[in-house]
Amino acid sequence: MMVLRDILYKVTINAVVGSTTLKVNKIEFDSRKIKTQDVFVAISGTITDGHRYIESVVEAGAIAIICEVLPKVLKDGVTYIEVANSNQALAFMAANYYQHPSLNLKLIGVTGTNGKTTVTSLLYQLFKKAGYKVGLLSTVKIMIDNTTYKATHTTPDSLTINKYLKLMNDEGVEFCFMEVSSHGIHQRRTEGLRFVGGIFTNLSHDHLDYHDTFAEYRDVKKSFFDHLPKEAFALSNIDDKNGLVMLQNTKAKTYSYALKTYADYRAQILENQFGGLLLKLNDNELWTKLVGSFNAYNILAIYGAAELLGLEKQEVLRLISELENVSGRFQYFISNENITAIVDYAHTPDALKNVLETINSIRTKNEDLITVVGCGGDRDKTKRPKMAHIASTLSTKVIFTSDNPRSEIPERIIEDMEEGVEPQNFKKTLSITDRKQAIKTACQMADSRDIILIAGKGHETYQEIKGERSDFDDYKTVQELLKQLQK
Repeated sequence: MMVLRDILYKVTINAVVGSTTLKVNKIEFDSRKIKTQDVFVAISGTITDGHRYIESVVEAGAIAIICEVLPKVLKDGVTYIEVANSNQALAFMAANYYQHPSLNLKLIGVTGTNGKTTVTSLLYQLFKKAGYKVGLLSTVKIMIDNTTYKATHTTPDSLTINKYLKLMNDEGVEFCFMEVSSHGIHQRRTEGLRFVGGIFTNLSHDHLDYHDTFAEYRDVKKSFFDHLPKEAFALSNIDDKNGLVMLQNTKAKTYSYALKTYADYRAQILENQFGGLLLKLNDNELWTKLVGSFNAYNILAIYGAAELLGLEKQEVLRLISELENVSGRFQYFISNENITAIVDYAHTPDALKNVLETINSIRTKNEDLITVVGCGGDRDKTKRPKMAHIASTLSTKVIFTSDNPRSEIPERIIEDMEEGVEPQNFKKTLSITDRKQAIKTACQMADSRDIILIAGKGHETYQEIKGERSDFDDYKTVQELLKQLQK
C-alpha cells in the first residue's frame, strides 16, 4: 500500500476535502474495477464521464476520489481532491505509484500517421538481435523481452503504460520502443514519462473524427517533441512538410532523415522489388527484406535511432539486413498458381497510396493489381472517398468491402467510399459487403502473375460488426482461399 499524498506528487490540485495521509490500495479510472481502499480517478471520456460514477465507487469502497468537479454530496471518511485535469493527474499518479519506471530504462517514442508500428517493432527486433533486453509498446503487441502481452490501444492508458514499464524494470529491460498516438498525447497518457528520444515518421490525413482540424492534429503531435528533455534526441523525417515543424521549439538535440533532401541520415533506393530493397544509406550499400519507399524511410529512422542510442554503425547495417517484416505490414506470399497476395494495414489515404505506388513500381504492368479495401466505422468519414479514389486510380480492379463497421451500417460506409470514384473508373469497381466473400472474389478474378492487395486491417485477427468481434485474419483467409482454388 502507498500513502495518498505520495502518489499525488506533481499533480495540479485545486482543492482538498479530507486527509491525504490515507493508505490506499491501488488507482483505478474504471468504476467497475473499484475495490476497498482504492483511489478512483474520474475522467471525462469520449463515451462516458467518470464523474457520473463517483457515488457508486464510494459505495464499492473507494477511499479517495480524484475529480475535476467536486460532487455536491461528500461522504465522511472519503477524501475528495479537485484537480485541473484528471487525465494529467492520472498520468502523474500512475508514474508515482509504479515508482517512475521510465527513469530506469531508455524509452523512445515514435509518432506520426504511418510507420509507428513498423519502426517500433523493427527497433525491438534489432536491439534483441544486438543482445539487449528490450521492451515494446505497440499497436500489434506488448513485449517484455521474450514475453508477449495483448495490446488493446496504440498508446495504452497511463496506468497500463507504467505497469508494463515496471514489469520491464523487474526483467532488466534496457530499451523500450513505444508508439505514441495523437490520442495518447492529447489525453496526457505520456505525461510523467521520461523519454530519451522521439521519432517523427510523417503526417497525413487521419483522426479528423477526433481532432477538429488537421492543424490541431499536427500541433498535438508537435507537443510530444516540445516536451522532450534537453538530454533527449528528436529525429524527424524532413521530406515530410511537417518534419521541420516537429523540431521547432524542442529542447532535445535535433536530427533529420530523408530520401529527397540533405539530412543527417539519408538514403537512395538502388533497387526495389518484392524480394526487398537495395539502399545506399549514408554511403553504405544495404540490402533489406523490406519493400517500398515507405520502408526506406522506416529503415532510415531505425538506423538513425540505433546510432543515436550508441550502437556501432556497421553492426546496425548488418542487423537491419537481417530484419523480418512486421505482421500485417506489406506481408505477402506467392501461391502455387503464381498469384502474389499482399496484406497491409494501410487504413489512411497516404498509406494506401504508398502501398499501391510501391506495387506499381515493381510490377511489369502485364498483370492485374486487384485491391480489396474498406474503411472503418465510427471513424473519420472524410477519408472514405479519398481512399476509394486512390484505390480505383492506382489499381486494375477494386473491390470495396467492410473493414470494421463497428456500429455503422456497412453498406453506408461503402456508399461514402464510392463517392470518391471518378466516372472513368466505375467499371473497375465492385462492392461486396462481406469481407471474406470480397477476398474470395478477388482470388477467383486473379490469374497467374496477378497481384491481390488486401488493405486496411493488416495484423488484426478480428472483425468488429455491431459492437461484436468475431475471428477474422486477412492473411490466413487469403491463404486458405487461394489453396482451395488450386484444387
